Amino acid sequence: MKVNRILVSQPRPAIPEKSPFYELSERHRVQIDYMPFFRAVGVTLKEFRSQRVEILTHTAVIFTSRTTVDSFFHICEEARITVPETMKYICQTEAVALYLQKYIVYRKRKISFGDGSFTSLMELIVKHKDEKYLLALSEPHKPELPETLTKLHIPFDPVIFARTVASDLSTVDPSAYDLLALYSPSDVKTLVERFGAEKLPAVGVFGEGTLRAAVEAGLTVRAAAPTPEAPSMAKAVDIFITKTEAGEEFGDIAVTGDPRKEEFLRTQQNRLAKKSRRRPAAESKR
Repeated sequence: MKVNRILVSQPRPAIPEKSPFYELSERHRVQIDYMPFFRAVGVTLKEFRSQRVEILTHTAVIFTSRTTVDSFFHICEEARITVPETMKYICQTEAVALYLQKYIVYRKRKISFGDGSFTSLMELIVKHKDEKYLLALSEPHKPELPETLTKLHIPFDPVIFARTVASDLSTVDPSAYDLLALYSPSDVKTLVERFGAEKLPAVGVFGEGTLRAAVEAGLTVRAAAPTPEAPSMAKAVDIFITKTEAGEEFGDIAVTGDPRKEEFLRTQQNRLAKKSRRRPAAESKR
């Protein structure tokens, strides 16, 4: 079977030739189309202030997307807040970290980034656990990160910096594609509400939350990232094309727990429990 056309639920790259999907399309002779299923809109200054959080009382900011980076610095500019050079930034991916160069001078000592996984992000946060964090979020968002920070007693304030709005998909015909590459649970939700799960082709997903949403919606998942085999969506799609055109059979991609994440959380919670046991003992000796 020949794979002819793939839809990526992202904006078209400013320089398509530098996109990993460009190389993939040239190698496999596949047409790659781009269409974001929703767009993120930054909150207004009034909406930000209604959350009653002071940016300058924090020593570090956690970013998981470029949209929240844009909105954060826009709010700072509008509110005439000068972000100190001592502010640290913890980013989920290198792409988000590099995007900070649009607003600040990039210095590795104050910018850290993970590999896109939840565990790598949490490891960075715990490494700098003495910081007072501002968690920049979009609405809606997964509760996993704020819930974990609370469990580990890491001081933070969650702030909504952007909201998602569904795009006009009236010109999209899903049946024209061999695969839809989806990047978030919101992509899945928008797609299923607009077209219905039964009318959709196979999908590729990025992230555990997107995989879970796709499986729960009844979609056929044929590619998933990040994994050791496919650290990026482009690589996952590359594997899908190669296997499809070679006539290989696909097994269903299931939602599984992340042993690394579970072990990480157990370790951190055990450390907290040991510290809490030591504290009363030390106080009783005084």
